[in-house]
Amino acid sequence: MSIDPTAPTVAIVACHGQGLFEFGCAVGLFAPIRPELGVAWYRTQLCAGEPGALRMLGSAQVQLPCTLDVVDDADIIVIPGWREPSERPPQALLDALIRAHARGARITSICSGAFVLAWAGLLDGRQATTHWRLTEALARDFPRIHVREDVLYVDTGDIITSAGSATGMDMMLHMVRKDYGARVANLVAERLVLAPWRDAERSQRVSRAIPNGEPTRLARLMEWMRHNLRETHSLASLAEQAALSQRTLQRQFLEATGLSPIDWLIRERVAYARELLETTDRPLQWVAEQAGFGSQESFRRHFRGLVDASPTEYRNQHRGALSADRLVGC
Repeated sequence: MSIDPTAPTVAIVACHGQGLFEFGCAVGLFAPIRPELGVAWYRTQLCAGEPGALRMLGSAQVQLPCTLDVVDDADIIVIPGWREPSERPPQALLDALIRAHARGARITSICSGAFVLAWAGLLDGRQATTHWRLTEALARDFPRIHVREDVLYVDTGDIITSAGSATGMDMMLHMVRKDYGARVANLVAERLVLAPWRDAERSQRVSRAIPNGEPTRLARLMEWMRHNLRETHSLASLAEQAALSQRTLQRQFLEATGLSPIDWLIRERVAYARELLETTDRPLQWVAEQAGFGSQESFRRHFRGLVDASPTEYRNQHRGALSADRLVGC
């Protein structure tokens, strides 16, 4: 399968001491060729940010095929971590990132990778985040950065920073959604067995201490809600469905997701509406009904609140996704 030369290029940059998990997440999402998606999928290059074979975390040695030269032509650059926040990265790497940013490349970081962007001065005057254990150090050492302490990722347009390791997948799926639309992002998430969308504003530190037996109930309730978005739901009806008290359901949902049951439901409805807007040309009233919104006014209000665009604006921005679906017969 040939790679489309018009597809955006992604340079994933690793350095000595790089964590294999964060690096692997970026490679696993961007590098596979995905002809089944029917889009010009990313072209990915793996780049050594320092000369020679890299001594990765855990004493593994990795020889990457590209040098920093590829950063000068990449559309997207991923920095999947940094070995020591207080250590200044190599000047060659910082200069490459500064040049890339100046010509309009999109630059992203996972976890401690935000410190590389900070050392390059690219986060000055911007909002940014990193792992919750490192936010205090980022704010202290780089006071010109507006550090967001408890979010999954921060998208400021040409620079996106994400929190701890696994939230890099949320950030990268967010990028896929922006580039190719919700349908493609959902398919990629399905192949990676990931949640298709976790809100960027979700807390990094939601509790996972759910009593024995309750995760299964909540998981079953969530799956049931996804298959019954069109129905009218209330906290009382959801509690009855889960065989829990309203207070217990509310508490357990907050502990598991960082959201109330109703807020989680609204996000699921908006996510489904996004896919319908991309893949059909049916009227907005039909989309609102299929996604479970009681009125178009409610649909527009919740949609704009989460997507920062009206349903009509979103559909117009993603006309290409509808065309692609028709071309590949989806």
